[in-house]
Amino acid sequence: MNKIQMVDLKSQYNKIKPQIDEAILNVVESTSFINGPEVKEFQTSLEKYLDVKHVIPCANGTDALQIAMMALDLQPGDEIITSDFTFAATVEVIALLKLTPVLVDVYPDTFNINIEAVKKAITPKTKAIVPVHLFGQCADMEPILNLAKEHNLYVIEDNAQAIGAVYTFSDGTKKKAGTMGSICTTSFFPSKNLGCYGDGGAIFTNNDVLAQKTRSIANHGMAQRYYYDRLGVNSRLDSIQAAILNVKLPLLNSYCDARRKAATYYNNAFANHPKIITPITSDFSTHVFHQYTLRIINSERNALHQYLLEHQIPNAIYYPVPLHSQKAYGNLHYKEDNFKTTNELVKTVISLPMHTEFEEEQLQYITQTVLSFFKN
Repeated sequence: MNKIQMVDLKSQYNKIKPQIDEAILNVVESTSFINGPEVKEFQTSLEKYLDVKHVIPCANGTDALQIAMMALDLQPGDEIITSDFTFAATVEVIALLKLTPVLVDVYPDTFNINIEAVKKAITPKTKAIVPVHLFGQCADMEPILNLAKEHNLYVIEDNAQAIGAVYTFSDGTKKKAGTMGSICTTSFFPSKNLGCYGDGGAIFTNNDVLAQKTRSIANHGMAQRYYYDRLGVNSRLDSIQAAILNVKLPLLNSYCDARRKAATYYNNAFANHPKIITPITSDFSTHVFHQYTLRIINSERNALHQYLLEHQIPNAIYYPVPLHSQKAYGNLHYKEDNFKTTNELVKTVISLPMHTEFEEEQLQYITQTVLSFFKN
């Protein structure tokens, strides 16, 4: 059995090595390292895959969030509602722009933002909601979009973890994750379901005006070369990373299928175990399993984490501390009673290896090792 990886990028690369190597070499030989034809090709292909009017590539997922918020002309002090249980980038950008992050609790089954908590958090200062499609499935977008319409709010989808997932509305309409909000963002960090070999990101929108502003902001605020219409940043997806993504984008659906297959193996192995709660796939969204995250009952999560490491099985705790308790983002006005689910999740969640290249022997070893822990 080969060594188990949390994300096996080496095996994935080996399967597509000739195409990847050729794509990289073509960029090097062309010397079109910035805004080369590969970037435009990727932009167009991703627009077609997502069925969205505009994709604006940029340097990374955090930049994507910042650029999206800048494009909405949000002002210091404006309140932005988002999830307490997520990676820091979402709230980091809100704080950097001198906006006011308003953190709310999540659902215990999907880990995604709690709609009732969002409703309670809306004030006259609220300007946007940022639902995070955590671990690979969509937040419940229909009620979020309805709330936003009712209160005249923007919806900024953070789709760094769920590209390829599909949301189904109550009327049967289907939309890809990242195509439903006012503006949407993603990351192409190497471990993502669609990952490059460095940093990369993108913004999506169906709004022509927002697309124009976003492109300008990502390019120093220029609409025309050396004419600066607005404050901008320097955030570009380089041509080598775009070339890699051009090879991998046609494989994205198969990558998602491979992750679902691994998740099914895990689910079957842990089914009905009294101390293990397996991930839930909601009725309204498919799941692309960026992470496979268990909840462990009876305060044994930390011991399991260490046990797996001792048995050469990588694993991770996403996330060990809620954002409302972090020194950088903590707010004395937050009430712990408003974060009961998040406070419980940070004590119970553990993510097992999840990627596209599993050998069945590896999955068998992982699941048997997890089960053996509870027999000791």
